[in-house]
Parts: sequence; C-alpha cells; structure tokens
Amino acid sequence: MLRALLNAILITLLVWPLAGQSGQPLLPLADVHLHWKWNQKEVTTPAQAIEILKHNGVSLAVVTGTPPELALELEELAPEMVVPIYGIYRISEEWSTWHRDPTLVGRVRQALASGQYRGVGEVHMIGGFISDWKNPVIAELFQLAAEFDVPVLVHTEFSRANYVIGFCQAHPKTRFLWAHAGSILPPEEVARSLDACDNLWVELSARDPWRHVARQIDDDGSLKPEWRRLVLGYADRFMIGSDTVWPVERLNPWDEPDTGWQELPRFLSFHRGWLDELPTDIANKIRFENARMLFKQ
Repeated sequence: MLRALLNAILITLLVWPLAGQSGQPLLPLADVHLHWKWNQKEVTTPAQAIEILKHNGVSLAVVTGTPPELALELEELAPEMVVPIYGIYRISEEWSTWHRDPTLVGRVRQALASGQYRGVGEVHMIGGFISDWKNPVIAELFQLAAEFDVPVLVHTEFSRANYVIGFCQAHPKTRFLWAHAGSILPPEEVARSLDACDNLWVELSARDPWRHVARQIDDDGSLKPEWRRLVLGYADRFMIGSDTVWPVERLNPWDEPDTGWQELPRFLSFHRGWLDELPTDIANKIRFENARMLFKQ
C-alpha cells in the first residue's frame, strides 16, 4: 500500500507540466528511441507512461516493446502520438541470439503485414555477439523492411564505421536509424558513414551517461565543438531519443524493475539544453521534423 502511494506521488511529480528556461511552454519534440518492457510495468502503468510523454512535450513517440506487442498498449492510449515499431525480442535474452532464430523473418513479416507496426527494432549488432551482417536472417530482415518501406532502428558497437557502411550499402533501399550515433564512434566516423550512405539517419540517445552522453557533451552541457560541427553539417539526418532503460549498471536485469520512464524527464531536459544552443531552424529539424519525415507522420 505504501509503495503504491509513493509511486503515485513520484509519477505526479514527473508529469507536472514543464516549461523551458524562458518560462515558455516546451516546444514539441519527437523521441525516436523508447522502450516499453514487461518489467517497466511493475513501476509505471501505461496511462502514466503516456502522461509522462505529454507533460514533457513529446508529440511523436517511437516505441518498441519487449515482448513486441507491448508497444501497441501505448499506441491504443495515444494513437495520435505513439508510433509502434516491432521489437524483435520476445524475452530480453534474445538481444544476442536473434540472428540465429529461423522463425524471426516470418514473425516480422506477419507483424508488418498487419499494418500495426511502422518500423522494426531495436536490432542489436554488437561485436563479439553478432559479427556477420551477411547472415541470411539479418539480410532477409533488412530486405523485409525495404519491402514494407519502414525504418530499422539498429544498435552497433564497433571501433570503426566500416560495419554499418557495409550493411547500409548492401541494402540501399532500407532506411536505417542508427542508435546512439554508433555508441562508441568518434564524430569523424559518424560523418564518414553519413557520407557513404544516404539511407542512414542518426539518433542521439541520452540514457547512458558514461558513453552516450559524456563523449558528446562538455561539462557545461554544450555540444563539444566536433559534435556541434557534425550536427550542423548533417542537420537533416539527426534526431533525438531517450532509450528509456534504467538502471544500466547491469544488462537486461530480470530480477529488478526498470524505472526508465521515471528518468525520461531528465533525459529530455538534457536534449533540450543543447538544442537550445543551435540555430532555430536546425534545432527544429532535429527536435521534431526529421523524425516526422522518416516515420512519415
């Protein structure tokens, strides 16, 4: 009883209407990297998740579910806001084994053919776990996305951009959204990828403070000069996301609730800080317009 009361108080604080630094209402934004997982529902209800989005200025929310059908729960509550994409993991452990699943392509085809999902992902392709993008399951998945003309949210972690360039060029009709700007890559490698692949877009997710934030942001919250040059130079290709998974000290913990949605106001406030420093037209593209174009909203 006490836990439920405390949780209700916390959610109330999280959805309290926010304002920007000027005191004006928050500008609408698109969050293109949201998770809705089985263990998030232990601490946040679907209705509370939608309220958190609304009161933090999110007008377009790209949601992947684990298991995949969970994304439809949020869309049902806010169809004008939520864009469900098909999460390929039925259980969390599949993030490292999905490329060996002979049923995957059939499941994804059925999901996309239903018209309920408008993308695929998040798809983890990390060195040491999944090393060959020529794998038939991976190749067929990317071809399927091109067939249904939906984006694929991909998460790669390699020391150079060659890997993502390889599969983007091998599947030129597939639209790829690159999570965390390649996670560990320097801006010059991200630029090389964008130059090589006109079917590649990039999102900056704010969840992980020691990789996905610290490498891009100075201590004062400003974009580092090399990242600012990158963002300004490819303003039509960048978007923002929150990657609502927390805590992140352990990978996919099954024995504790995921409080990522309760961290979302902090994640989005981080993005608003550096976006406010950009020219208005460029900030608007990254904040909302690019996502609307990619997901055809």
